[in-house]
Amino acid sequence: MRGFVGGGEDMFIFIAIVIVILLFAWISYNSLITSKVRVGEAFSQIDVQLKRRADLIPNLVETVKGYAKHEKEIFEEVTKARASLVGANSVADKAKANNQLAGALKTLFAVSENYPNLKANDNFKELQEELSDTENKIAYARQFYNSVVMDYNTKLSVFPTMIFASMMQFKPADFFAATEEEKKTVKISF
Repeated sequence: MRGFVGGGEDMFIFIAIVIVILLFAWISYNSLITSKVRVGEAFSQIDVQLKRRADLIPNLVETVKGYAKHEKEIFEEVTKARASLVGANSVADKAKANNQLAGALKTLFAVSENYPNLKANDNFKELQEELSDTENKIAYARQFYNSVVMDYNTKLSVFPTMIFASMMQFKPADFFAATEEEKKTVKISF
């Protein structure tokens, strides 16, 4: 009779361990999926702001063209950088295109300093303010995205979740970061 009771306790302990493991797997999986979805949502917020900026640029370029007809290279650079941003798909490609566009816009605004009538133009001022507001939103969205990516990647790296994440083939997300080349100061010469 004693062996039967001991066997029942062993079975109970085994079932309890299995239940704990299944609960851990369920909670870990849901946590990882939630974090992964948050990464995607945060990236889409960056995408929304980048699109907003890309949509403002043709209006800005047309406004500046009227005043600075001989600055053709700058307009081409801005247009090319905008097209790169619109066509970028991955986080790394969008980050690179975003930085190229930011540099081109800095050059465009530097050129606008040479045209007092342009700086006084209400349409130009409004577009410049909208772009400035959008740049702030992009900076915030990038910061939020990188925070969400850090949380997600941390979950993938800590024990024991890392074992489960590896078995389920969760991959770390890329940060939205500038390369060393893109961090250099933009040189403007006339």
